Amino acid sequence: MYDIIIIGAGTAGLSAAIYALRAGKSVLVLEEKSYGGQIITTPAIENYPGIKQISGFEFAQGLYEQALELGMKLEYGKVTGVSAVASEENTNKESQSRKEETMSEETELEAAGESRKGFRVEAGQKEYFSQVVILATGAKNRPLEVDREQELIGAGISYCATCDGAFFRGRDVAVVGGGNTALEDALFLSNYCRTVSIIHRRDTFRGEEKRLAALKEKDNVEFVLNSLVTALLGEDRLEGVLLWDRQEKEEKSLAVSGLFIAIGQMPDNEAFKELVEIDEKGYLVAGEDCRTSTEGIFAAGDCRTKSVRQLTTAASDGAVAALAACEYIDR
Repeated sequence: MYDIIIIGAGTAGLSAAIYALRAGKSVLVLEEKSYGGQIITTPAIENYPGIKQISGFEFAQGLYEQALELGMKLEYGKVTGVSAVASEENTNKESQSRKEETMSEETELEAAGESRKGFRVEAGQKEYFSQVVILATGAKNRPLEVDREQELIGAGISYCATCDGAFFRGRDVAVVGGGNTALEDALFLSNYCRTVSIIHRRDTFRGEEKRLAALKEKDNVEFVLNSLVTALLGEDRLEGVLLWDRQEKEEKSLAVSGLFIAIGQMPDNEAFKELVEIDEKGYLVAGEDCRTSTEGIFAAGDCRTKSVRQLTTAASDGAVAALAACEYIDR
C-alpha cells in the first residue's frame, strides 16, 4: 500500500515523484518501457530555464537519480487498469500481521464519520494499491497512416532521428513535420546525410524561428512545402515517397532511403477511459491544478488537456500534481 502511485516515468512523472518524496510520502512509479520519456532521445536541450545546454539523456538521468536517492521505488510493466476500491479490500491485500491494526484504525475513522478509499493499479500480473494515483503517461509518436508504414519501420521508416540517423550517413532522407521536433530532426540529420528534405503540409512552420533560420543556412537542406505523403515506394526497403502537391494539384515523387516522421504525438489513455473524463482526442481532462474528474486521481504532463506541451510545463505539472496529491492525502 503506497501513498502515491505514479504511472509514467517521464519528466512529469519523475518530477512528481521528487516533490511527493520530499513531502514524506511513499511513492511507486510504474513505467512500461524506460525512464526518461521521449526527451531522452533529444540530443540537446537549450530552452530549459537555468540550464544552458544539456542532452535529453543527461536531463532524464538527473531526474531519475534524484528521485531514486529520495526513496522512489520504480517497477516496469504496462498498466492495464486502475479502479477505485473500498478500504476493506485494500486491507485484505495487506499482511495478516497488520490486519487487526488497520481494521481498528478504520473503525475509529468510520466512527468519526469519515470514509477511506484507495485505488487498485494492475500492471502485468501484479496488483498495487495506493491512496492517490498520478497519471503521467505522456504521449507517443503519431503515425502518418499510409499503407505499409508499419511494415517498413526499421527498413527506412523511423520516428527517432537521433536513434536511427547514423544508419543513413551519406544518403538522401526526408523529415515529415512542421514543429520543433521535425526541425530538430532535420538539423541533426543534416550533419550526417547527403540531403535532407523537409516535407510539410503548409508553407509556414510551427517550430521556433531560430531552428528554422539555422536550417535555411544549410546547403543540403531542401524545403518541400504544401505537400502530403500519399504512398511509400520500395519493396523490402524504402526507396522513395509519393507526394501530393496541394498548391500545384499534382503528384510528385521524391527518392529517399529514409523517412523520419515527426508530425506530433497522441496520448495513450485507453486504460483509464472508465475512470476519468477523456476528451475527443484522447487526452485526460484536467486543468492547471492537474485534478481530473475523479477525486484522488491527478494528471500531469503531455497526457492531459493543455495548450503548451514543453519540458518546463511537464516538470511544472509534476510539481503541481504531487503537491495536490499530498494535500489530498493529508486532508
